[in-house]
This record gives sequence, structure tokens and C-alpha cells, in this order.
Amino acid sequence: MASFQIDANKDFMNVLILHFEKYPLLTKKLADYILFQQVVKMMNKKIHLTLEGLHQIVNIKASINLGLSDYLKAEFSENIPVEKPLVLTKHIPDPNWISGFVSGEGNFDIRSPKVSYGLGRRIQLRFRITQHERDTKLMELITEYFTSGKVYKYSNKPAVALTIVKLSDITNTIIPFFEQYPLIGIKQLDYLDWCKIAKLMNEGAHLTEQGINLICSIKAGINTGRKI
Repeated sequence: MASFQIDANKDFMNVLILHFEKYPLLTKKLADYILFQQVVKMMNKKIHLTLEGLHQIVNIKASINLGLSDYLKAEFSENIPVEKPLVLTKHIPDPNWISGFVSGEGNFDIRSPKVSYGLGRRIQLRFRITQHERDTKLMELITEYFTSGKVYKYSNKPAVALTIVKLSDITNTIIPFFEQYPLIGIKQLDYLDWCKIAKLMNEGAHLTEQGINLICSIKAGINTGRKI
């Protein structure tokens, strides 16, 4: 695993905050960022160097991400978490945001379950974005943007998945979109292999034993099967 971090206060003000003012977050994580931004501005004014300021920051921290650790809860037993900002995303402002979001959160996979008919195996392409259920509305906005797919609620965890499996939607909407707004990172390689399978399926290769074998061999090297 690799981790990118910024931990200098001047970089928060001069780089990070300026970036997110220009390119705002759209998920519910925006609420955490707004509170984080408040703390950065407080520290820039040296408010954190006073006891009152420290308590204010702890109250803000209590509402960010997973809240306070057990140690901080014990040290600041009288903390009062601040109210978390309400985030209501109403539209997707830039298609490049979708590409960046999918680079981190999306998945291009191939299902090949065994069946009792035909050649004994069915091939299905699937494009998914999985998020916490708190971002259901955002997932619905993306389906509206693509004019395809559905948002499904997981029965065993607080999550939803935007899912597109219709080959015509994948061919006519998803692939042209990512050709115009390319993915960044290793997921681009998975996407390109996924596109190879889409091409084979549009040529009818998934209806032959040889084609199914070729598709399964490509599938084996995608996602967790990829050797970097």
C-alpha cells in the first residue's frame, strides 16, 4: 500500500483548501472536509494554542470521520460534538469528476457463472460503483448522468451499488465516456481489458466455446488477478 499525505499547515491553506474550493467534493465526505477546513483556519490564527481553542477543535474532531478515540473521549469527557454540515449534491458539475471518482471507487468486472444450458457458462460484463448508503442520492445522480443502470441496496451492510450490466449501455455509453474522459492509475488497465471483452461479446465470441475460453483467460488477469 502507498499513502499520500499532507501535514504542513501552510500546504493546507496554500494548496489543499484552494484545490477543493475550485474542485469541490460531492460525496458526504464534503461534510468532514468542511469541518476539517474550519480547524485549519483556526490553527492558522493560532487559536489551537489556547485552552478554549483546543476544546473547540476537539468538539469539531468529534464530528469528523469516526469521531474521537477512546483516549480522547477520556481526556475530554465533556466534549460536545458540533453539528455536522448538511451536504446536498444536486448535479454532477464536471464529467472529469466521474472519471476521478471511478478511478478510486469504481469496478470493471466480468461475471462467468456456470449454467445448465448452451455452452455451460454465461458471460456478463458489469460496471459498478459501491458507496455507503448515505451517498445513495449521489449514485442516483450518476445513473441519471449516464441515463442507464440502477442503484441497488445491499441487504447485509449499509452500502449501495450503482450497477450497469446491459451490453448496449456499456458499448454506447460507458466505453465512449471513458474514452473521452480517461481513467488514471492501474484501473485503466483493467478497463482496457474489460473493453477487449466487450468487443469480443459484440462480435459474438461469447457464444462459442473458443470465445468463452479467451474471455475467461482475459478475466483471470483483471482486478485482483492482475500481476503488476
